[in-house]
Amino acid sequence: MQGPKKTALMLVGAVVFMAAMAWVAIPFYDWFCRTTGFAGTTAKVEAGSEEVLDQTIKVRFDGSLDRNMPWTFRPMQREMELKIGETGLAFYEAYNPTDHPVAGQASYNVFPYEAGGFFNKIECFCFTEQVLQPGERVEMPVTFYVDPEIVTDRKGKYVHKITLSYTFYEIDLPDDYAAVQDDKGSL
Repeated sequence: MQGPKKTALMLVGAVVFMAAMAWVAIPFYDWFCRTTGFAGTTAKVEAGSEEVLDQTIKVRFDGSLDRNMPWTFRPMQREMELKIGETGLAFYEAYNPTDHPVAGQASYNVFPYEAGGFFNKIECFCFTEQVLQPGERVEMPVTFYVDPEIVTDRKGKYVHKITLSYTFYEIDLPDDYAAVQDDKGSL
């Protein structure tokens, strides 16, 4: 009897361990990508660069929607050229053509992937969820800069054009927003 109990206990332990690893994998991967710029993930910073180079870089803007997202979403300009280290400001436009509020969250990355660790966002609509009312149209800003260290990186120094891409996904309305809507309906 000692053998089957020990085997069963080991199997249960293995399943618990695998479930725990699966649970921590997503936040760990997100942290890893944000820290290293892996897979084109950008960094979030508090302020702009203190160094601005004479060398310029082009930044292209791209926007798309998950197939179930009812909004329209687009960059308000397709491309800008700025000095490396200079703070840039770009706007995206979102519109909710439906007859009900819709909440959304943007995911993002940069291409080429080598630029991810050097693309720094100071402020971005993608840091928070967005709720648009029926028929509402908004301009959403992103403030960013390209870290001057890109010019000395063994792969980054060959990057002369970066594409910043966003995809909006529909999410559930925030709990506090749903509670306000319920209160309005009961008046």
